[in-house]
Amino acid sequence: MTDPNEQDVAAPTGDLAAELFQRAGQRARQFPPKPGVYLMKDHRGRVIYVGKAKNLRARASSYFLKGASTELRTAQWVAEIADIDCVETESEVDALLMESRLIKDVQPKYNREQKDDKSFPYLEITTHEDFPRVEVTRQPKSRGVKLYGPFANAGSLRGAMQVLQRIFKFRTCSLDIEEADEKWRWFRPCLLASIEQCTAPCNLRISKEDYRTDIKRLRMFLEGKKKSVLQEMYRAMEQASAALQFERAARLRDEIHMLETLDQRGELDTHAQPEVFYIDPKKGLAGLKKIFALQALPRTIEGVDIAHFAGKETVASLVQFLDGLPFKPGYRRFKIRGVKGIDDYRSIHEVVARRFRHRNDDEQILPDLLLIDGGRGQLNAALAAFNDLGLQPPLVLALAKREEEIFVMNQDQPVRLSRHAYALRLLQYVRDEAHRFAQHYHHILRRKSTLGE
Repeated sequence: MTDPNEQDVAAPTGDLAAELFQRAGQRARQFPPKPGVYLMKDHRGRVIYVGKAKNLRARASSYFLKGASTELRTAQWVAEIADIDCVETESEVDALLMESRLIKDVQPKYNREQKDDKSFPYLEITTHEDFPRVEVTRQPKSRGVKLYGPFANAGSLRGAMQVLQRIFKFRTCSLDIEEADEKWRWFRPCLLASIEQCTAPCNLRISKEDYRTDIKRLRMFLEGKKKSVLQEMYRAMEQASAALQFERAARLRDEIHMLETLDQRGELDTHAQPEVFYIDPKKGLAGLKKIFALQALPRTIEGVDIAHFAGKETVASLVQFLDGLPFKPGYRRFKIRGVKGIDDYRSIHEVVARRFRHRNDDEQILPDLLLIDGGRGQLNAALAAFNDLGLQPPLVLALAKREEEIFVMNQDQPVRLSRHAYALRLLQYVRDEAHRFAQHYHHILRRKSTLGE
């Protein structure tokens, strides 16, 4: 039922509406240049829109510029703004989570699509497994999971998840791990364990109780209980130290420090994985496993591309994909040192050799699949590098652009897949991302050469 008192408050028009709008804009320009959430209000004081920002002053002020009244996304409602408030947060991650909670609690009129539409991304934590999984999904399950969201931006959510994974070290894989099943003691963990971003329950390196404690702390943080999480972690660190469990105490100390310095973890779009709407990563990985007769899904894929700077300097990129999605911390760039002129084959040889020459047999850093941008010649150059290093290569493929033929190690004839095959689309995604990253480096060098930066 409509509140009769609200009917008495007529919407302002003309000069009064303009004055309220201008006053709100002046207030927005006084916001701190820090992360937080802003709340747009109408003349009745009702919140009509909630948004997050890494810089409250810059983001909130943009709604009061002329362009906001013509932009399709905001044109229909910015004129209703009569007041604005903000809540400062400690980091972008805190702002992202607070935005989602406020939208769910307040239900602003112009966040309606995000509030109702199930196609928006959610953070999903399983609850029925020995070692719960954490993932981003647009199709949340109705049972056996704890959901957080929806969120307005999947890229920011994935970025936040990568930041939080460094602290709470949860798994994001789809493995069905049971603590009582001894076979997991011989399972090879993925690269996340090597870089200490997962506690590797797939290798039973952590007990079910300790892992679930990490998940409980993650859930508390997602629900806005950061202070309680820190207090609990401080107590656990002191108890571990008193019990002479120094490794456990050191790990808790490091996690506390990362949680307390979330504002220094970098911008979310630095970690964010780009959205891909025409690719189903899981189907792509399953397709690769079937086509190339692999024993398991190729969880870790690396892609290499070569680019030429001004026809002289040669640069290269190496991108890393985990579970079918870009893993930005694994990206690397190379300046080719030992090749004069343009020679893609020798450049590929150098990049692969430099990437794997320091491999320690005790460290699991070989990818499950290495993709080279090119044809038979580029493939052979990569294989020659492994041979020179005395290393057994993973599955090495080369994807040629013109016909999209896949050249496969130890096979004479290339493989041709349907243009609609999920496996081909995933390989194209890796290839194109490697090309984009190489060109980005190419542009950086060009700018330095031209502007002397």
